[in-house]
Amino acid sequence: MAGVRHVVLFRWRAGVTDAQVESVAQALHALRGKVPEIRDYRFGADIGVNDGNHDYAVVADFDSIDDYVTYRDHPDHRAVVADVIAPLLDSRVAVQYEID
Repeated sequence: MAGVRHVVLFRWRAGVTDAQVESVAQALHALRGKVPEIRDYRFGADIGVNDGNHDYAVVADFDSIDDYVTYRDHPDHRAVVADVIAPLLDSRVAVQYEID
């Protein structure tokens, strides 16, 4: 296996503001420097082209399952999830898969 890709989609609860979504982006951006196991990290709001999409996506690449698990369990990542993302969430879906 060459690596692992983690994809997560968020649907925000009603009333979430642009400023709150920007706080998610800032918190995720800060994780790049705190979790060295992240190989590549992309995230952003849905651009609104298709009805029914989720509101926000995160795509993170790792060299191994162990690196993904380190990220998943990292205290800085857990804090972003608990303190910044979870209060805004209506729903979340995720998948991890092997990449070349």
